[in-house]
Parts: sequence; structure tokens; C-alpha cells
Amino acid sequence: MKSDAIDPETGRTIDDVSPTTIFAAFASERRQHALGYLTTRPGAVPLGDVAEYVAIEEDAVTRDRYERVLTGLVHNHLPHLTEAGLVRYDPVRETVRLAVDADALRPYLDLVSRPAVE
Repeated sequence: MKSDAIDPETGRTIDDVSPTTIFAAFASERRQHALGYLTTRPGAVPLGDVAEYVAIEEDAVTRDRYERVLTGLVHNHLPHLTEAGLVRYDPVRETVRLAVDADALRPYLDLVSRPAVE
């Protein structure tokens, strides 16, 4: 499931990230939603946009829920994804972008979006 696609900004490939790290990153639905959103954006996006998208995906669009999602992203999920080498988070500018090529993450996103087989 690995890809040779290189992110032109970072020079990283998905091969630079271990499968264990990728599956740990995808263990959280909130991280799945964030990564899915980032694969549809060509560059850095405002952190608030990511939080809003995740709140919508969680079907909980209230100001309080948005704030909780935002806090969870900043304190838990973005550090995890940054350490995994999948995203770059700029806390000063409050922007997030993928650190690997989006096409390389799509097979993993497809895997987690399939319905469970009974």
C-alpha cells in the first residue's frame, strides 16, 4: 500500500513513515477526519477550518463542540500527527498542512471509510 509519491514541499514520501505509525495515526476517527480534510487542500489551511470540518463530520456543530474539537486537535491530535511525520502544524500562524503527498494517504483513508464486513 506504499506509494512513491513525494510531497514537493517537504521531499517526504509515505515510505518515510512506518506502517505502525500510520495505523496508530488512523486509530482515532478525529485524526482520520483531519487527514481526510487535509488531503483535499493543496497547502496550509487555517486550524479553525480543520476543527470546523471535524465538528461537522462528528455531526456536532455547536460553538461548544467546535471549541472542544479545536482544543483536542491542538493538544492531542496534531502533536500525534506531527510526531508521526504526517502533518506540519504552525502554532504561530495556526495553520496545518500535510507533510506527505496526499495521494499516498488516500488508500489508508479508503480503508477506514469502508463499512465493516460482518
